Amino acid sequence: MREEMWRREEAELLRDPQRPRSPRGWGLLQALWLLTFYEPVVTEGHLWRRNVEFVFVRFSAWQYAGCDRLWAGLVTTLCDHVRRHFGALLLSVFHVVGARPRYASGFTRREWVLKTGTCLKLWALLLVLGAGLAILLVALLVPGVKDHRALKVVGSAVASLSGSGLALGALSVLKNLLVSEKKKIERLTNSDRFASQLGFMSKVRAEVEALVDFLAFMEIFERRRLRVVMEITSLDLCLPEKVAGVLNAVNTLLSDANAPFIFILAVDPSVVVPCLEQTGCMKGLADNGYLFLSRSVSLPFSIPDVGARSRLRCLEAAISTREDLMYRIIAGNIEQRCRAKCREEGEPAEPGVPADPGWTEADSEAAVRCIHEAFRCLHDTSDVLSRYVPTSGAHVRRIVNTIPITLRLLLHRAGIAGIAGISGIAGMGPSPRAAAAWVVMADRWPCRLSWALQCLEEAVQSRARLGPAPADPTAADPTAADPGSRKLWSVFQENVAELSALRQPLHNVLSLDGDPEQFRAFLDSDFPFTAHDAREFLAVTVNLDHSIRHKMGLLRAFDRLQ
Repeated sequence: MREEMWRREEAELLRDPQRPRSPRGWGLLQALWLLTFYEPVVTEGHLWRRNVEFVFVRFSAWQYAGCDRLWAGLVTTLCDHVRRHFGALLLSVFHVVGARPRYASGFTRREWVLKTGTCLKLWALLLVLGAGLAILLVALLVPGVKDHRALKVVGSAVASLSGSGLALGALSVLKNLLVSEKKKIERLTNSDRFASQLGFMSKVRAEVEALVDFLAFMEIFERRRLRVVMEITSLDLCLPEKVAGVLNAVNTLLSDANAPFIFILAVDPSVVVPCLEQTGCMKGLADNGYLFLSRSVSLPFSIPDVGARSRLRCLEAAISTREDLMYRIIAGNIEQRCRAKCREEGEPAEPGVPADPGWTEADSEAAVRCIHEAFRCLHDTSDVLSRYVPTSGAHVRRIVNTIPITLRLLLHRAGIAGIAGISGIAGMGPSPRAAAAWVVMADRWPCRLSWALQCLEEAVQSRARLGPAPADPTAADPTAADPGSRKLWSVFQENVAELSALRQPLHNVLSLDGDPEQFRAFLDSDFPFTAHDAREFLAVTVNLDHSIRHKMGLLRAFDRLQ
């Protein structure tokens, strides 16, 4: 949109030599003069203008989720941003003396028409004020007239009445300057009689209409079109009634045909539609949330699937926020040098974070190397692991935040040298890659991974109760003698029929998983984790909800009892 704005600006300069104006500096004085004494006119030349300025407003519904009227937060955010963009003084003066532009009655190029009535009233007030002041001065200063009290009273009354009109106008401007539209709406919503105020919506709509009229005036002044673009995000994090309130505000308060507003709803329909269907705003639409959205949205745009390069850019952006990987080492080095200097000078060391006796500087450097290696595997397009990076930015951030914790826990448990022993899978490569693959699997398929781990745990418990089976040298399955070498995919495949039978009670959990075919390829061929690897990684897995496995265990036990 910014590129389109600049392109249109350049094209308009070639068509019309008049350059756009800005309400800054000298332009502010021009705007105040025109606002006070002139009335804007929409001419044919203005309608032919194609240059446009976009005023971007970001509204995160999550920030206002705690208030009683979320839609009121949307309106106050809109009013406050427009006020800050154009200036509080200009908007305050418009509330007192401003008027909506009228359309020209014929072909004319005059965009400003003198306010004859306003000028006559102002000149009349000034003349009356001057006459009153003159009478008062004569009564006070001219010898022989000082004793006439009636003349003093008349002069004072005339000057006071004429001056009070000017003072009231100045006070109105000052009041609008101090009390913004945001404060007015917040005062209405905070009132104890909020629920019983029948005219509340009309008052809010009046504020919005005044804002629309002000933007129409600024279009004529700036010689360009103005569009306020509001991006509404985080609706899928709010309660159902809050979601319905925001959409109703967009439809009722801000849906005027002449309103220069563009609303971008950045939402997930699969989350927002059930919220709409749970509220009472669906009457007459057969409780169909998709029908409500289709009637509200004039330009649907479903974001296509993210490609490989976009996934890598998203991964790079998430990794770039992890500056703490090197910051901890630098801060530790500075702290150690400060303590050594204090010991040399015989001064007591400043209290700091107690050092971990089992975590040295060399351990921190080794941890950072492992973390960097894991990130390199995720970012390397030649590595099969990069194909499993999720398309969702939230999932990518979770993976990037979880990998350092998982690797540090592995180093704490096994030691720096012990982590290399975890990757005993054929073709797995270095263990940081295995840890990264495990974190990706836990994030993308939490339900299926939990099912495989629960089945594996129950198999181990059953084997412990029955005791080890006698070795059979003629057995065809080599994993019978060594259960730890059994592939995790084999465990899942053997019990997948039982998971299908429990699909109904596990419906919500199964909806968290990604593509089942990718899970099969991931665990069967690309990363064939074994039971031994699963036990090692499970102790340090922090991005897998263990309550899922607990629920699965209860369901399996109850099913067997039946």
